[in-house]
Amino acid sequence: MNHLFLFVTAALLAADSRAEPKKPDYPPSKVETVVDVLHGVAVPDPYRWLEKGEDPAVKEWTAKQNVFTREWLDKLPGRDKLRERLDRLLDVGTISVVVPRKGRYFYAQRDGKQNQPILYVENDKRERKVVIDPNLLAKDGTVTLDWWFPSKDGKLVAYGLSSSGNEQSTLRVRDVDAGADLGDVIERTRACTVAWAPDGKGFYYTRYPKEGSVPKGQEKYNRHVYYHSLGSDPSKDEEIFGQRRDPADWPLVAMSPDGRWLMVTVEKGWAKSEAYFKDLQAKDGKFIPLVEKVDAVFKVTPRNDRFYVLTNEKAPRYKLMAVDPLKPQRENWHELIKERQDVLETVAPIGNYLVCHYLSGTSSSLVFEADGHELFYAYQSYTIPPSVGRRDLMRLDVKETVTSWNVKSEENFTAKYDVEQVNYPSTDGTLIPLTLIHKKGLKKDGKTPTVLYGYGGFNINLTPTFNPTRFLTICEYGGIMAIANLRGGGEFGEQWHAAGMLGKKQNVFDDFIAAAEYLIAEKFTDRDHLGIMGRSNGGLLVGAALTQRPDLFKAVVCGVPLLDMVRYDKFLIAKLWVPEYGTADEAGEFKWLHAYSPYHRVKDGVAYPAVLLTTAESDSRVDPLHARKMTARLQAATSSERPILLRLEEKAGHGQGKPRSKLLDEETDVWSFLLAELGLKP
Repeated sequence: MNHLFLFVTAALLAADSRAEPKKPDYPPSKVETVVDVLHGVAVPDPYRWLEKGEDPAVKEWTAKQNVFTREWLDKLPGRDKLRERLDRLLDVGTISVVVPRKGRYFYAQRDGKQNQPILYVENDKRERKVVIDPNLLAKDGTVTLDWWFPSKDGKLVAYGLSSSGNEQSTLRVRDVDAGADLGDVIERTRACTVAWAPDGKGFYYTRYPKEGSVPKGQEKYNRHVYYHSLGSDPSKDEEIFGQRRDPADWPLVAMSPDGRWLMVTVEKGWAKSEAYFKDLQAKDGKFIPLVEKVDAVFKVTPRNDRFYVLTNEKAPRYKLMAVDPLKPQRENWHELIKERQDVLETVAPIGNYLVCHYLSGTSSSLVFEADGHELFYAYQSYTIPPSVGRRDLMRLDVKETVTSWNVKSEENFTAKYDVEQVNYPSTDGTLIPLTLIHKKGLKKDGKTPTVLYGYGGFNINLTPTFNPTRFLTICEYGGIMAIANLRGGGEFGEQWHAAGMLGKKQNVFDDFIAAAEYLIAEKFTDRDHLGIMGRSNGGLLVGAALTQRPDLFKAVVCGVPLLDMVRYDKFLIAKLWVPEYGTADEAGEFKWLHAYSPYHRVKDGVAYPAVLLTTAESDSRVDPLHARKMTARLQAATSSERPILLRLEEKAGHGQGKPRSKLLDEETDVWSFLLAELGLKP
């Protein structure tokens, strides 16, 4: 009788432990009663207080979350071994495409243990010289070279530096031969474009307004075009373009090689642009509209006697038009290259040649000198480190392309991994490309740990990119990396992009979820071994997938994400993204945003998978408030014992220019989390 009693008691205790999984002991998060009524709909926001990043209470909450996350991640098995492997992978380094200027060749390269890429210049004898080394400007590597534009003769370089990942560039001018800066310093030049005058005595550029000179908040995105004469006071620079225009316009400047035609292309979101040009030899100095108020993209390259216009107007995969600047009316435009099956990405007019780059499963960037004869292009793939090729168009009889610049790698990744592409049907039957990377000889057993990655937005092409810590780490330990080319990107032209934006954004999430279901149905993996990962707009993607299908995934990494889609456009530069997402200020747009907004779709009592949310305090694109609010909401709602973790990094931003040391720390945390949750050991 006693034996029977003990047996029954033990069985009941075991059943009770299975029925009531123990949640981690999370740091407490205050809940407030905040409810907005938008277009007749009550919208609760219990963690609104976490939007105020500078509030001492929010800082204290964040610090406790970071301690909790650190304690959880640091105890995971194999972290030291994993970190050593990631450290070796980061040694491979990076290189940019080469920019030619009158016998000088500029490029940025990071080798080995360097935190940041260095800007170099070489002469035609391949003698190399350092132009700018940001590694010397901060011991922790948090000063980064954001962008750089050599003058026409290659003797000067306008460049931008920022710190701690905030991307708030300050423009300076470096004398290449002297190895020193001139006295010109211009602040507020984030994501700057520069068009040098042919004589090198000045340049046109884009700049943001001072705080207080425009309505509050607009100083973060309302940029205009100015002209700066070297040696003059930047505060007195003449404003050339931008007055009385939409504050969300995004102007870019370019100039014809002879310096006559100044071109300003204005991006109005990612599906529409306008273009204006000015004859700098004319007395009136007025801008003339080349194209405006047309729902299409126009990318203009000005030459001395004509403008080349790459457009998707009535050609979703792009065509090329030629325009005489003396007869710019639309009826005088001439079609040079018709739309084809592949997307026409870029066109390089070099001398008497037009070199066209079509997107067809490759990753390449074209750079050229308008009055030169050399074409430079960067090439890379998921298993091939980046290199830069050079073709001499005066020697077209030579068929081989010379690989002139590359990065060092002691490993042959192509010999180690297979890369294959398949197509799977989305919810509505649309075929979506899916790239699978894994060790050679993989046998499908239906349980292989797999990480699914995607982006799907802003007309951005997800092309093969060598990023071994992101795309090869899970393969190293026997898993699969799956990369989906979702709608919302530009891989198949504007129709593909439009099918995943605004009111059709749900298509992107359906495509991603269908990819997960395909991987399971085809016996690559199962729900207990499937993780998902995305950053920025991709963070929104995995946030939506997490809340719409929490049963489908074992682990989620949600990086620098947008998650509160009802209020997203009230913070930082997010008003620029309204053309892509819409705004809750409009009733119809609120309906679709609220329907998928991950923060608002979290449900109490659901067993959510393990989630690691990563963000950074200096992110000037996506406010960390999204990750903070989502962390608190998920921790309160989940019934699972799997962790909901927040990793908020100091002296870091959205990701651009992150030093190698910080990349190593972040990748170690991300992959130790994923490998542990998916059942792999480093």
